[in-house]
Amino acid sequence: MSSTDEPTPSPAELPSSLGYRLPAEWEPHEATWIAWPRNKEDWPGKFGPIRWVYAEIVRYLSRSERVRILVGSGKAERRAADALEKSGVDPDRVEFVRHRTDRGWLRDSGPMFVVRDRSHGAEGEPPPVALVDWKFNAWAKYDNWTRDNRLPRFVADRLGMTRWAPRTTIEQESRRVVLEGGAVDVNGLGTLITTEECLLSHEQERNPGLDRAGYEQLLRDYLGASKVIWLGRGIVGDDTHGHVDDIARFVDETTVVACVEENEGDPNHGPLRENLERLREATDQDHRPLRVVELPMPAPVVFDGQRIPASYANFYVANSVVLVPTFNDPKDRVALGILADLFPGRVVVGIHAVELVWGLGTLHCLTRDQPKGPEPSAG
Repeated sequence: MSSTDEPTPSPAELPSSLGYRLPAEWEPHEATWIAWPRNKEDWPGKFGPIRWVYAEIVRYLSRSERVRILVGSGKAERRAADALEKSGVDPDRVEFVRHRTDRGWLRDSGPMFVVRDRSHGAEGEPPPVALVDWKFNAWAKYDNWTRDNRLPRFVADRLGMTRWAPRTTIEQESRRVVLEGGAVDVNGLGTLITTEECLLSHEQERNPGLDRAGYEQLLRDYLGASKVIWLGRGIVGDDTHGHVDDIARFVDETTVVACVEENEGDPNHGPLRENLERLREATDQDHRPLRVVELPMPAPVVFDGQRIPASYANFYVANSVVLVPTFNDPKDRVALGILADLFPGRVVVGIHAVELVWGLGTLHCLTRDQPKGPEPSAG
């Protein structure tokens, strides 16, 4: 394993220069990582049923691929194993990994695995899979993040992977760059979607002083994103301040689903309509227009007087299954039907998420895909 924390890599040593890119979620996975729920503050008053929701998630994921589950102690592992056994999960399909976290939203705190397609298996050649370790600071909102921030380094050491920890210079000061996985979505060919609200707003500002051009350069250098599509705002109730994985997602190399709110009196109506128009006007890395498919929003989900960020766009694509959050809403079946049509080679399954979303995230937020990477080419 090599680490390139210091010094900043030369242009020739950057992931993109070595042929690495952030793969699309539908590309083959080696495993899915999750962290078994432990922080009761994430689901105040609703923590009890959460482990059973996780068990149901693991039950479906483990049929598709290996599931690596972070637990903080032997006691936590035994409790998780008991819940999985009672839920009918094959223990040979899961792997417990001891690492204590602050929270469980691995989409944001976990590593971004990158793949290198030009793999010939030659000695000294860069490996087919590596990872990028962006700094995590709990969305510039919460104080409990130092354990989560150490997770990508831990994973790199455990898997023996090359790791980059991006830095940038702002006002003559070298700084680690903050970026969460839920802030970006890609088609695997070089096009990336993000939002201005998350990356460019001065509220919950991750990287003060870093502008649009600076972000685009970093996304190109470390994730292979040659084209960045900027949407506007996220949805009401999202404590991340505008993550894209609640509003728009790639479902294949040229198709994006975009959330729409039909009720003109709903505060999500205007921002989602603007995002839809931006996507309809956008082109991909090869200057081709995108196919944009509308995805409905569920009726507002409110608990204890708080609007919660319920969205069907927070689905997760595994090797043979697509898990979609559902909310006891008539639009559940509409959303499931749309996504089933868009993923004909996978089983699309709804996961009841009314309790889960009280943690202000659902299925995509809690998962991190580890790609398999390309097979070495012959010759």
